[in-house]
Amino acid sequence: MADNTKLRKANKAKKDEFYTQLIDIENEVKYYKKHFENKVVFCNCDDPFESNFFKYFALNFNTLKLKKLICTCYAGSPIITEQLSLFDVKGLIIDKHNERNPYKIEITEVIDQNNDGAIDLSDVEYLIKNRKNTLSLLEGDGDFRSEECIELLKEADIVVTNPPFSLFREYIAQLYEYNKKFLIIGNINAASYTEIFPLLMENKIWWGVSTNGSNRFFRVPNDYELTESTGKIVEGVKYAFVKGIMWYTNLDVDKRHEKLILYKSYNEKDYPKYDHYDAINVDKVTEIPMDYKEYMGVPITFLNYYNPQQFKIVDGLYRYALIDIFKTNDIVRKLRKEQTDVNGKPKYFRIVIKNIDEEVKDNGN
Repeated sequence: MADNTKLRKANKAKKDEFYTQLIDIENEVKYYKKHFENKVVFCNCDDPFESNFFKYFALNFNTLKLKKLICTCYAGSPIITEQLSLFDVKGLIIDKHNERNPYKIEITEVIDQNNDGAIDLSDVEYLIKNRKNTLSLLEGDGDFRSEECIELLKEADIVVTNPPFSLFREYIAQLYEYNKKFLIIGNINAASYTEIFPLLMENKIWWGVSTNGSNRFFRVPNDYELTESTGKIVEGVKYAFVKGIMWYTNLDVDKRHEKLILYKSYNEKDYPKYDHYDAINVDKVTEIPMDYKEYMGVPITFLNYYNPQQFKIVDGLYRYALIDIFKTNDIVRKLRKEQTDVNGKPKYFRIVIKNIDEEVKDNGN
């Protein structure tokens, strides 16, 4: 039983090994540069030898004026030490075939070692040979929930990483438990999680800028099973295709304060009400009526355009909503109703909003 449990955990971990491409990190972090000066950045789901998060912050350490960069990895990382020759740490022995090989890198200084006027990977090799920087093995398994990783989290100002998709709820909960700023990758549907949506509604978390729910390729281990429809292989490296990728953050960004331009007017025919909820249905964000001041149900993609000075999020509509629980013959039964039905036809998850823009005239709606 113990062996089977361990195997299931290993298979689950393998499915969570998605490594973000450098271009996707560059395209997002550029909007938050003002937040990083003199800050400790923690990448706590990243194999420093392979992680593009580590590479990005190491190569941009001085540009961002970071105080410190910390990266940790899980035990048994499928690509651990694949680029060990790049760093070649004297005295550090890492057995690639041993599952318990988690380690951390702490960077406090990045120098243009070859004096070419720029920081590149040849300088990164120097990083862990610099006495001000350290690479050391962790005592535990490197899990972000472990005690030693939590101690590193306490030291951090901003967390930037791609956490395991299957542990997204736990990961977000931990960040808020320790009151951390963050910029992390997740799936678009995570916004509808009952643990995540209240944070969006209370303006404690919001979507980032660059991905807009788009599809992305992530590097995966060599033994990851791919088909033509689920990924690609480029120069012997496997990439998995993942739908609906978003950045989640609580770092302020200019995009949050841009108003959505509205052009359509309300009419009963185009905007019917839900069968079981007092709000009109809007199928496209671009078709939100400019003159309607009551509750409106909009698609989840609304979060790409959400400005808290223009709209207020008041609720979330699920296709099935719990009404009551009662017992019959010792069986717990749940009564449910279809919250998103319009004329008997269900819609996907809807966000209920209200236009609070003072510039919008109330035409009696």
